[in-house]
Amino acid sequence: GQWIDAAAPGNFLPTNPEALGLAFETQGISLRRGLEQLAEDCAAGRIALSDPAAFRVGENLAVTPGAVVYQNDLIQLIQYRPATQWVFKRPLLIVPPFINKYYILDLQAHDSFVRYAVEQGHTVFMISWRNISQGHGHHTWDDYLEHGVMQAIEVALKIAGTRRLDTLGFCVGGTLLACALAVLAGKRRQSAASLTLLASLLDFSEPGPIGVYIDEGFVAACEAEFGKGGIVPGNRLAWAFSSLRASDLLWSPAIRRYLKGQPSPAFDLLHWNGDAANLSGPMYCYYLRNLYLENRLREHGTLAMSGVPLDLRQVALPTFVLAAREDHIVPWTSAYAGAALLGGDKQFVLSSSGHVAGVVNPPENSKRVYWTGQSFCLSPQAWWEQARQQQGSWWPHWSGWLKRQQGGKRIPARCMLGSRQYPEREMAPGSYVLQRAE
Repeated sequence: GQWIDAAAPGNFLPTNPEALGLAFETQGISLRRGLEQLAEDCAAGRIALSDPAAFRVGENLAVTPGAVVYQNDLIQLIQYRPATQWVFKRPLLIVPPFINKYYILDLQAHDSFVRYAVEQGHTVFMISWRNISQGHGHHTWDDYLEHGVMQAIEVALKIAGTRRLDTLGFCVGGTLLACALAVLAGKRRQSAASLTLLASLLDFSEPGPIGVYIDEGFVAACEAEFGKGGIVPGNRLAWAFSSLRASDLLWSPAIRRYLKGQPSPAFDLLHWNGDAANLSGPMYCYYLRNLYLENRLREHGTLAMSGVPLDLRQVALPTFVLAAREDHIVPWTSAYAGAALLGGDKQFVLSSSGHVAGVVNPPENSKRVYWTGQSFCLSPQAWWEQARQQQGSWWPHWSGWLKRQQGGKRIPARCMLGSRQYPEREMAPGSYVLQRAE
């Protein structure tokens, strides 16, 4: 498939009539601009999928008001300011993926999931993962659990003054969150009242096209390179994920920028896609070996994390599971199979579109659809046969579900963020998200 995409005639100037015609019309200016943009992208080490001057984090991206109320070597924890006079008693903790940056859930005001949740009356906390740099490449998967997710849970509970909170994880953030809750359950600590998983893998039997890359040889090579310490470059991961949709994310942008000399569009999703983050080598190798390659999360009690045998059945919470029908990173049937590993009542919702656009789906976009089922069936095929199509965004459906879990208990919103123990450190979006993986 990669060779076929690469060999398409449109990728080459002599066999691209549009690029040739544009070159003649502009007397070669389009080709000159293309070479200039090629030089810029070579210097940056990536194809500019979006106009790099169109967006600035903290200026027109990640602008929902809030503050960093805690930080350590791995995370900054952001608390967002209330937008309503009354808020639900339990806070909501969001765990984003550590691949790329957290602001995929807080883009511009019109498509920010965070802003939507705050406007629904939730006290929202968000983890902002550190872009791993020299001196921090020793962190393990257990470190991400203990000093990332579990530490964030503890701080959010203390600030909110509650015994339990609602939790939400996106992509690998959902995988990490489910593991953390299973560890806490194994320690007889029930800190969460509900769980929302957005496009997250727990059962890696069918990981999609990326499974072509991940075999014993690849994982062994990664372990030899940085399994005992080191940094996994963010751009390496970005190229791998882009290659899964090479026609859309590699060749089409290259044709536009280099052969036609046209600038990249201003598109917030693509800007986020190009804002990669470095990872810790030991954590990454553990993730590849134990989850992707050996799929040990579904073997209840055989894999230990933080010294606790992991059993996802102990995560017996009301759970909302969202998958995207055209998702090439987390196939929807795999997300469904992973949900079956959890205990508790489950509601499964299928969104249209792909891995990111299926999640970033604000209510104003009425052209989208999603599907709901009356019950969680034994197989995804059985669920699909009884599912009903709904018009619009899945966000209000999720909001209604979470409000029912809250039981309607509301308290007056507090103007001050943090607490005496965890005061405001800096304004959102914080400094960790601004660190780039050069």
